[in-house]
Amino acid sequence: MNSASTCLLFSADAAWAERITRCLPATLSLRVFGTRRLLENTLERQSAQVLLVDLRGDDVLALIQSIHARWPPTVIVAFGTPGSDPFIAAEELGLYAVEDLDAERHRVVAVIRRALAHLQLQQENHILRMELERAKQNAAVAQTTAVVLDTDGTSTGRHFPFSLHKCNDLDAMLEELAQGVADILMVARVGIFCRSRDSEIYRLRAGLLCLDDAKEFTYEPGHPLVRWLEHHAHIAYRPLLDHVQPAEARLLLHQTLDVLGAEIIIPLHTRDRLLGWMFVGHRATGLPFERAQLERLLLIAEQVSTTLENAILYEELTIQKTRAETLLQSLPMGIVAVDAEGVVRWFSAAAASILGLPAAEAMQHPVEKLGSRLADVVRRSLDGEMPPASPALWTDPRSKKNLAVFALRLTDHDVCLGAVALVQDMTAQIALKAKEEQVERSIFWTELAASMAHEVRNPLVAIKTFANLLPERYQDEDFRREFSFLVSSEVDRLNNLVVKLDEFAHPPQFAFAVEDVRKLIETTVDAVLPLPNRFGLKVELQMAPDLPALWCDRRAFSESLGFLLTNAREALNHRNDGRIIIAAQLAASMTVEPHIEISVADNGPGIAPDIRERVFSPFCTTKPRGLGLGLPIVKRTVVDHKGHVNIETGEKGTTVTLILPAATAARARFGTTGEAESSTATGSAA
Repeated sequence: MNSASTCLLFSADAAWAERITRCLPATLSLRVFGTRRLLENTLERQSAQVLLVDLRGDDVLALIQSIHARWPPTVIVAFGTPGSDPFIAAEELGLYAVEDLDAERHRVVAVIRRALAHLQLQQENHILRMELERAKQNAAVAQTTAVVLDTDGTSTGRHFPFSLHKCNDLDAMLEELAQGVADILMVARVGIFCRSRDSEIYRLRAGLLCLDDAKEFTYEPGHPLVRWLEHHAHIAYRPLLDHVQPAEARLLLHQTLDVLGAEIIIPLHTRDRLLGWMFVGHRATGLPFERAQLERLLLIAEQVSTTLENAILYEELTIQKTRAETLLQSLPMGIVAVDAEGVVRWFSAAAASILGLPAAEAMQHPVEKLGSRLADVVRRSLDGEMPPASPALWTDPRSKKNLAVFALRLTDHDVCLGAVALVQDMTAQIALKAKEEQVERSIFWTELAASMAHEVRNPLVAIKTFANLLPERYQDEDFRREFSFLVSSEVDRLNNLVVKLDEFAHPPQFAFAVEDVRKLIETTVDAVLPLPNRFGLKVELQMAPDLPALWCDRRAFSESLGFLLTNAREALNHRNDGRIIIAAQLAASMTVEPHIEISVADNGPGIAPDIRERVFSPFCTTKPRGLGLGLPIVKRTVVDHKGHVNIETGEKGTTVTLILPAATAARARFGTTGEAESSTATGSAA
């Protein structure tokens, strides 16, 4: 509830009070009172209010007369039944306004706004009269206050008790601060307004004998009181408010002190922002504050600001730490952190589950407690060895789980702080991968058997047909000649099928070497798409100038690129605007190793949707004749080169992209022998 936009309403009819409350816009609010005592207590603290009164209650007219006599600044608007005795009597009392109980919303809002404007005008007139009176006084007299100053400058009070041990509970710490201030200054009332960690709104967070209303007040960052405190570093002491300029600020501070039942407001500033403010009431002795006490209060405010700032930072740090710990503990990947000496300082719940070791047995022990293989990976990281491109894999002898471990060295300005190891249980993934490979291998053999049956059946049917006709037409020389040609060609076709399958199943071992990728591409393009045989086909080479060398088998790479160029050319056979673009560039970083991206794009009709998912399967082809082994061979070659292949196809054409490791990365992976294991047909297909 914001005190600056609140009117008071007195009524015993809760339904009518609720109706009036709903009538008001968001900028206005009501505080509803059902008893005379609570209303008078509020007016006692601040009489300059707009009061709405329901005339239907008992002794309401007597209450209005009492308010007029005791708190004349109060602007009263009465609501009753027109023509009734209370209504007529209220009009005779000279109230600001008397309205119908059932007045329409716009009339209720209008009269309240006019009453608020009238109240503000009264207050401004009061300020002007005060300033006129001050102008008549001597400048020296204007400096005189009711405060009896302590001119000897002696210190009052004791040392403030800042040996606080409740930084983990901000509200409890603020309560202790309020009690400490009350003890030193010997005051009965102390309150502290500040923001919560996750809100910009200031509210009462702690206090001693504060008024109940104070607990309901809220101040947003744009509130006039907040803005004033942000721009002023001095205290607001009631007897000294006559020096505050402008008059609106003086009136605001008077009102705030009234509603809080306070004598002093002290802003609590940190280096760059307002943390909140503290207010204190009258001294327990009833005497005014002395100068030394005000100075002491300023020193205390500085200490309170520092303590409050530290407590807020501690609270934020604690929450961030809790969030980080919760996040780390919730990750399915195990996390092990060690210090520079290799002693385990963090051991997540997932790590305990994966390694089968309770956290109590791992914490504060050397990393060797977790196993020699994991300790070796962590120790290598602590020694400054470069982390490998892929995690270390092994089967844990205790748990029989397949583990993947990746370690990183933690440094600060080249000073080793420790290392963190990420431990992942790969058992389920490996089992799933093996099952997928088994399923894919089964699919491969099924497709192979079906394709083989189809490819073999066609020539056999032709041979059998001619063989059945041979006895009848043996004397026909043309038939014998045609029979001889067909049998030979179909046998050659069967033999070619067997040869291709044998080559696919038993590829030669690769002979890796450092190759200039630009020259290799140019040579292959000239061989597959020579200039005299392009027949209007446009071929473009787009190769970056800074391409690194490629570590590959020249024959296998050229064969794979040749397959892609042949497929692109055949896709453009019936187009007059056919275009093939061969591009090579440094691939976007996928790992710490550099890769080369080689693409072949055509503007053909694209791959039919019904076979897009099977283009890498053997015997998948749209050609009337052919085995469909081109793309499977391409994929196998790229995989054997530790790369991968992507296909993008649509109505505007097809782009096949090969991503292969550069020479430096590949040599480190394959070694210096220049050889790598080649995949079998079943393995590559699966």
